Amino acid sequence: MITKRQGLIVWFQHMKNLKQIKRYGHLIYSSRKLKYAVIYVDQEELETIETKLLKLSFVSKVDRSYKPFIRTNYENAKPDKAKQYDYKMGI
Repeated sequence: MITKRQGLIVWFQHMKNLKQIKRYGHLIYSSRKLKYAVIYVDQEELETIETKLLKLSFVSKVDRSYKPFIRTNYENAKPDKAKQYDYKMGI
């Protein structure tokens, strides 16, 4: 069964605290320069993990990723007429 997951962007103060952030979810990416990390957690546990992360002293803020809620199937996309002509020509 596929679990529904959602990303959390965790802004922190020091890179040495990254090991503690890993405990709350699956670490995908961390930026040394901007000092943030992207972790994925289950959507059922999202609220509790977000409050736990905000309670940590080294965490500045936590943002949610809205990727699961964005519509990705597009309808009525009209192709460009110039491109259609090029495809028919075999260029």
